[in-house]
Amino acid sequence: MENRKSLSVVMIAKNEAALLPDCLQSVSWADEVIVLDSGSQDDTAAIAESLGAKVFINRNWQGFGKQRQLAQSYASCDYVLMIDADERVTPELRRAIEQVLNAADDDQIYSLGRRNLFLGRFMRHSGWYPDRVNRLYARERYRYNDDLVHESLNTHGARIVPLQGDLLHLTCRDFFTFQRKQLHYAQEWANQRHAAGKRCGYFSILTHTLGAFCKTWLLRAGFLDGKQGLLLAVVNAQYTFNKYAALWALGRNYSEK
Repeated sequence: MENRKSLSVVMIAKNEAALLPDCLQSVSWADEVIVLDSGSQDDTAAIAESLGAKVFINRNWQGFGKQRQLAQSYASCDYVLMIDADERVTPELRRAIEQVLNAADDDQIYSLGRRNLFLGRFMRHSGWYPDRVNRLYARERYRYNDDLVHESLNTHGARIVPLQGDLLHLTCRDFFTFQRKQLHYAQEWANQRHAAGKRCGYFSILTHTLGAFCKTWLLRAGFLDGKQGLLLAVVNAQYTFNKYAALWALGRNYSEK
């Protein structure tokens, strides 16, 4: 259509050679694909280039938020679809995105429902589905915040419109890799909160940990996800414990000592 908005798919990646081909195949219909490599030691950059992506490299890591900002700065199309290498756009979601591009409203941001994989099962409950994320938006109007981890899009009060179709997210393919990533996120979260002057007490560690388990298992109906639901509730509690215990330790200089 004559008034169709153009689309840049934008992603940041590091050592994602195994996941990148399927991801890029799922968005091969976009007008351009931007991959910002964070200093991979595998063939991530070469694979991305061979599949038609525009590849840039930035090894000066300053957190997820700023890396996404930099990646977006290389885009040239009207709209941005921000995804990760472990995500795949389903045909139904593609159709919904194309409908948006044909009649886009720059005052709106479009959210995608993620279906998250955990130990061989795409979760339907536990707070992991539809797990909506704001990922489709006008390039010149919106950008990500500066957070080191769990970065989000600055919406500026825009109306959020949910799209039909799933964004498949291969969250936990290998348990040990997933756990290492969770521990890294907990460390970054604690460092950021500590730098902002935040502190927590000993009792707060316990209440937040118990609360995380109950929220996943009971309030978010994790019990309907079977064995994986119970395991995920424990993992979420563990992640929450690591975050608050690290913040507690930093506040007492135990980490430095």
